[in-house]
Amino acid sequence: MSLPPKAESSPASFWDSRFGQQTYVYGTEPNAFLVRQRYRLDPGMEVLAVGDGEGRNGVWLAQQGMRVSSVDASAEGVKKALRLAVDRGVSLSAHCADVTAWDWPQGAYDALAVVFMHLPPDQRPAVHQQMAAALKPGGLLLLEAFRPEQLALTSGGPKDAALLYSADLLRQDFADLEILELAEAAPTLDEGPFHQGPAATLQLVARRPVG
Repeated sequence: MSLPPKAESSPASFWDSRFGQQTYVYGTEPNAFLVRQRYRLDPGMEVLAVGDGEGRNGVWLAQQGMRVSSVDASAEGVKKALRLAVDRGVSLSAHCADVTAWDWPQGAYDALAVVFMHLPPDQRPAVHQQMAAALKPGGLLLLEAFRPEQLALTSGGPKDAALLYSADLLRQDFADLEILELAEAAPTLDEGPFHQGPAATLQLVARRPVG
């Protein structure tokens, strides 16, 4: 989830418009980076899918036996996430909320999954701090985001450089976490009609210290 390209359009209305169609515009299958991190996750974990859109990642996590909550600004996205959960026979606790104003739970989750959620510089650091604080000691942050090289590609993502992330930016925002993995990746996306083809991303795995 990224903010809309025009300032006069609110994030919620932009995403409601995009998600307000029958098709799952980013598909119904989970993000490939998240799937590769499955070995770090155990059934029964409390997991939050942030900016979960139409629910593909939150529902997949629930299918792995985790207790999953999701949050997204779009009411249309949340409705589709809940419908997908029913279709897949799993339980999902979905919240419609703007993450920049949400009352974030503190120390509540074993893991956070944050896939392609892009925020502007004036909001990003505070939200990332809230994400870190939402983790239990030892909890994991699993994040994939587009980097500036994505501007030259056609596989999706924000077209505003200010909304794209660098490795140094993520190290700074998540300075209180232990970085386990931070890589510049070049995946080929196959995630519904809006994410297709070669991409330039960052893939982060970080852990909240126990002590």
